[in-house]
This record gives sequence, structure tokens and C-alpha cells, in this order.
Amino acid sequence: MTTQPIDAAAARNPALAAVANAAVRAIPPVWPLASSVAVNPFLGQSGESLAQTAARLGRVAGIAVTMPRSWYLERIASGAITDDDLAGALAASPHANRPASPAALKAAAATAAPPPKALPTVADLAAEVSGTDWPGLIAERFGGWAAGYFDMGQALWAAPQGKSAYAAWRAVATHDLTPEILGLAGFATKVADGPETAGQALAAAVARLGLPTAACETYFHQLLAGLGGWAQFARYRLWQAELAGGSDTTLTDFLAIRLIWEQALHDRYEQRIAERWRAVRAAHAEPVAPTADHVVDAILQDAADRAAQRALAETFAQERTARPSPGRPTLQAAFCIDVRSELFRRALESTGPGIETIGFAGFFGLALSHRRHASDVDEAHCPVLLTPAATSRTTGCGHHHGHHQDHGHLSDDTKARLTARAKRAWGRFKLAAVSSFAFVEAMGPVYAGKLLRDSFSLGGAKASHDPAPRLDPALPVDRRAGMAATILRAMSLTDGFARIVLLAGHGATTVNNPHASALQCGACGGYSGEANARLLAGLLNDPEVRTALAGQGIVIPADTLFVGALHDTTTDAVTLYDADHPSAPHATDLQRVRGWLAAAGAIARGERALRLPRANGADDVSRRSRDWAEVRPEWGLAGCSAFIAAPRSRTADRDLRGRSFLHSYDWRQDDGFRVLELILTAPVVVASWISLQYYGSTVAPTMFGAGNKLLHNVTGGIGVVEGNGGLLRVGLPWQSIHDGERYMHEPLRLSVVVEAPQEAIDGVLSRHPELRALFDNGWLHLFRLNEQGRMASRYLRSLQWTDLDASPKQEKPEPEPHKQLLRATG
Repeated sequence: MTTQPIDAAAARNPALAAVANAAVRAIPPVWPLASSVAVNPFLGQSGESLAQTAARLGRVAGIAVTMPRSWYLERIASGAITDDDLAGALAASPHANRPASPAALKAAAATAAPPPKALPTVADLAAEVSGTDWPGLIAERFGGWAAGYFDMGQALWAAPQGKSAYAAWRAVATHDLTPEILGLAGFATKVADGPETAGQALAAAVARLGLPTAACETYFHQLLAGLGGWAQFARYRLWQAELAGGSDTTLTDFLAIRLIWEQALHDRYEQRIAERWRAVRAAHAEPVAPTADHVVDAILQDAADRAAQRALAETFAQERTARPSPGRPTLQAAFCIDVRSELFRRALESTGPGIETIGFAGFFGLALSHRRHASDVDEAHCPVLLTPAATSRTTGCGHHHGHHQDHGHLSDDTKARLTARAKRAWGRFKLAAVSSFAFVEAMGPVYAGKLLRDSFSLGGAKASHDPAPRLDPALPVDRRAGMAATILRAMSLTDGFARIVLLAGHGATTVNNPHASALQCGACGGYSGEANARLLAGLLNDPEVRTALAGQGIVIPADTLFVGALHDTTTDAVTLYDADHPSAPHATDLQRVRGWLAAAGAIARGERALRLPRANGADDVSRRSRDWAEVRPEWGLAGCSAFIAAPRSRTADRDLRGRSFLHSYDWRQDDGFRVLELILTAPVVVASWISLQYYGSTVAPTMFGAGNKLLHNVTGGIGVVEGNGGLLRVGLPWQSIHDGERYMHEPLRLSVVVEAPQEAIDGVLSRHPELRALFDNGWLHLFRLNEQGRMASRYLRSLQWTDLDASPKQEKPEPEPHKQLLRATG
């Protein structure tokens, strides 16, 4: 574990520094809106079981981490959750205080669980005795300051930069009289006369509040969790710093700031809250342990997971109609593993014989730092778990880094830059303090046309038509060939190439949507995936690379053309970038491909329209991407429940209902199981973050959901608040998981299904204890397909497996595995 930096004052107390660090690590990061990616909100609890996490988050945040019992009871009554599901979940529970029998579990399910209640902070206690909403005031004052401190270009008057968070806050707090007006006399003076560093402030507050070290971890966690998305954005800054080999103290500074508020309120109301505060300190010092109710809820959740797994196993067990093999495929199309691609791939395969589709992570194995056309912003087009390994840029014709241009003609790049600058200047003029008033009066009528166009959904975003991207600097041919060989092997595509091989990244086009990047490609870091797809197509069309690949045993036929493409998941339109590599002999082939893609898009839109509110047919689906009042342009990855790494033949002709991540993988071609290791440690982890973000936003929307889209205001250019200020809201908006009448996402933990030898899977888990913890603690479920393509065995924990058709009593868990697990993984 990396140590969170803390200054000398706290360093003199290593136990205090350790608990502060643990509290920091308990907070998940959140990415800014421009490149928002799904994050596992339980990232800091992956070493604990669901019941243990319920106990911890119940104490610090007052939230449940499972659905209300009535939700499970409905499924038990309808038969969706069977007695076998309940018995299996009960037998697999590692907790000693679980119900004694399935009958006792059912009886518990029919009894409402007590709602979780967080321990009060000093601010909560002060509010009770004074009648002043101190927690609300802290959230409002802190949020107003943090929005300015973190601002990424939205503010017209930017806050001064260059100070630590603690120093910047002190500079503002010493002049903020709001707390004093509301009864906290001398607050600004206390801050001004207080400790100079965050570490000193933290140590002083802990001493003044009488906190034993044992009480600090969950208390610190509570204070940071109470800052909502602001703490999570600070955690993101630490994440990015550590990824680059550095560090960041922002979140520790936040903890010190929040403790200063607690200390000031304690000093003000000490006489009236002393007894209650003593009890709270004692409760925080108690070890976190799940109650019988927490255990029951975790077992019910496991039973719901098992019901979905049973249905998936039945899908795999269905007999398939044998497809005649046409010899050479008429088309090979590689799509992202995203669940939205499953539906489109199924539709595309149905449009013509010999069409093969491939599932692969949407960044196509190219971890890029990319600059778009006419931009100097470096975008990380890769999973957030990785650092970019190459740099690329998109440049228009006539652009040569500013040199040797014909000065009579501006390059495309320069024209685009001038246009963008003019738009920014116009936007600033519209919003400036003085000009904004005159602007509305003078220019209002000019915007009538735009208003009508947007109101009738006649505008809308379009797919990128930037010039072709290129690696910059260019890499030597041996490196390019090495990259190409690694990617093709990871795709299990080393022979049998079609004349046209489509490499389709994906993106989404929506309007008036602050969360637009959440619908983009998660494997591309929250950006659309066409740059990666086009670069890989260029790499694989390069004659030098092909010659080098042949020397490595991968022979690409001379008549094979790789074509980059972009699948718009909102409209199911596919844009081909065939102009990147013009080829007259392939013109007829490409015309046929366009026909197949159009037909597949119509089929996919028709299927998706059945789930979208107010969509009466396929035509309504496309219109949603242009409607500025539409809060549900598409369902994103709602419903995701499985990740399957196997040959496409195992899932072809099976309707997986757009709920499965599909990664093409043939273990027989995987020398040393390096590709298996890559799949389990990268795409599976990214998919788990997506799945658990949807899960957290559904079961705990107050903490892990972004609230109501209709109330959102973008703040700082980084996130949204509900209303005009307060806490930054993170996770998914309510409209992304609920259609107004029912949940569109069923909160299930992801089931990972892999076709590979058990020993190979165990080997990967043994080498990656953090990955293994996700499976051992039930954040993910793991299954193995047998030679017949059926789900044959289930992973339990501690590298133990059981046959899927085993009776529940054969699933023998270890009692309370936490300490044993830590020893085993350590």
C-alpha cells in the first residue's frame, strides 16, 4: 500500500498517520465530467465482504448496500428466486451469525430490517442542541470554496492557484463571516490563529476532541464521506498523482479542514453535547462487525445473484442450430466488449451469412495519450488502470507543426483553432458580469432560429470526421509490429482473415447532457473510441508491419483491408473511416458492409425501443440523441450482469439481452496464458467498476448516485450539484437506472464466465491478490465453461471451486474469512 503523504506533525504520530491514510483509501475516486468513467464506489472496501461493508458504511454514512427486503421478497414470491437459490446462498455465507435454516432465512426476509443510522458527528450533535443546521452550513460553505479551488475553466473569475488545499481554504475561511453570523463566534480568528499545516491541525483537533486512535479510522472515514463528491474528486487527484509516480495531499487537507469545523463546534457546544460525544467516541472505537440483519441482507443479495446465474447457465445449456461454415468469412467486425455491443453484434450476424464478430476492449490494445484535431489537450484513451504508452495526434492537411506553411492559405488545423477561440470568446462575452445584460436585450432575436432548431430536435452532435490520427512521434517498425502482434493474439485473430476487417470503436451523441462522457467508451477513459480504432487499422494496413508480422507467424492476406469505424450507441449508426485507406478494389465490399450495418442498426433500434420510455418504434430512438429535453437518450450499460471470455461460437445465436460483456478468447491459442491474465486483470476489473457503479447508484442513491438530472447544475467544469450549491453529486443520475415506474438496472454483482483450464485461472488469481480479493469477498462471481461450452464450476474462495450442479451443502465456506484471507493473499 502506498503511504499518503502527511506533514511532520502527523508523522510524529505514526498511528494517527496510518488511520488517516486508511480513511483516505476508503474513499473512491471520481473523474471529471469531460472524461467521466465508471468507478467502483466500494473500491476502498474490496478486502471486506458485503455484510462487513454494510456494517462499515451503515456506521459512517447511514446507507444500506443492498435493496430493501421487500424487493427480494417480491422475487421469492414470484419464483424468480427459488428455494435452491436461497439454500445455496445460505450455505455459502461465511458468517457465523447467519440464519440456521432456509426457513429461518425466509422468515427474516419477510421482516423489515431496521434502517441504517450513521453515528452523529459533532456537527450533528451541535445542530440538535442549537437548532442551527450546521452540517448543511458546512456542506454549503465547503462546496462553494471547493468549486472555486477545483475549477477547470468554468469560472469567469478564477480562484488563485498554487496553494495547497489547506492553505487555500484558510485564506478564504479567515474572511468568511457566515459561521459567526449563525452563532460560531470567533471562527475566522481561530482559523487565522490556528495551525499552519494540515498535519498540525489534524493532530490538534484529535487531541481536543479526545479521540482515541481506535476511534479515528471510521470517524475520519465518516468526515470524508460527508464531503460527498468533493472528497472523491480529491481522491482522484491522488489516484492520478500515484499513477504518475507522485503523490497528493488534497484529501488529507480536506480531513484537517473538516476536523477544524468539528473542533470549533465542540468548543462552542461542549457543555451540552459532552455526554453524547463520549458515547459516539466509544462507538467509533468498537470493531466494525456485521449484525445478523446485515448478514441476512447479504445472503438475500447472493440469492438474487444466483437466480440470474441460473438463468445464464440455462442459456448456455440450450442446444444451438449448427451454422454452415462458408469458408472464408465475408466480414469480420471487432466491437468493444461493452454490453451495448452484444445486441448490435447479434443483429449484424443475422444480416448475412459468414459475418463474424469479435469482442475486444474498446481501446483496441493501444494505450494512447491523444490530441484531437486543433487541440492541445492530451486525452488518455485507455482504461484508467493504465498509463498511456504511446502518443498520437490528429492533424489536418497542411499542418506541419507551424513550419513551412503557405501563408496565403490557413491549414485546416489553424482554421479550426481560430473558430474554437472565437466561440470561446463569444461565450465569455455572453456570460461576463456587465455585457451579459446588454447581450440578452440586443442579441435575443438572433437566437430565435437556434431556439426553434433545438426545440424541434433538428440539430444534434455528429460523429467525428477529424483527419486520420497518427502516432507522434512515429515508432520504429519493429515496435509497431510488436504492438500489432500482441493485439491480434489478444483478439484471438491470427489467421482466417476476411477481405474486410472492421475495427469499431464506440461513442454516444447526445445534447444538453452533462453526463455525456459516461455514455462513451469506458476502456477509452470516457472518450469515444474512433481514434484508437483508426490508428490500429492504419497499423495493420501498413505493408512494413505486415511483412514483420509474417515473420512472427501472422500472415495477413494482401487483399485484407482493415477499416476503422465508430458505433454510435445512441442511434446505432456506424460511421466508416474507409477514406483513411482508400482502396478501389474494396469499393463493392464496402458498399455491402454499409448495407449490412444499416440493416443491423434498424434491428438494434427496434429491440432497444422496447425498453425506452416513450419510444414507439425504431425512428424514435435516433431522435432522442438530438432532443435537448431528453433525460434518457439511451440506457447506457444498465442491466449489465455478466462478463464472458470465450470463443464467439459459445455465445452466437444466443440472446443475452444486451446484459453481457463479451470478450473473444480462445485459450488454446494463448501461449503461457498471458492473454487470460490480461483479460482478468484489466477488462474484468473495468467491467466490475461499471457493474458496481450501477449497483451502488441503485442500492445507495443518496451517497453513490448523482440525483435528479432536472435539478443539476454543472460546477467547476468537473461535476454536478443539485440546485445552486452544496455537495458534488457522483455516480449515475436517477434517470439512468429508473424509467419513472421501475428499475431498469437490476442490482446484481457481475458474474465472470471464462473458458480456460482451472489451473490457469488459479494461477492468475494467485499472482494478483487484489483481483482475487474481489472474488473471495463476493464483489464478483467467477465461473468456468467446460469443453461443451456449459457453465460447469463455480469459484468459492481461497482458490476453491465447486461443481455448479453440486447441492448447497457441498458449498462449505470457511467461517468469517477476513483474517484467514489476509494471511492467504499476503
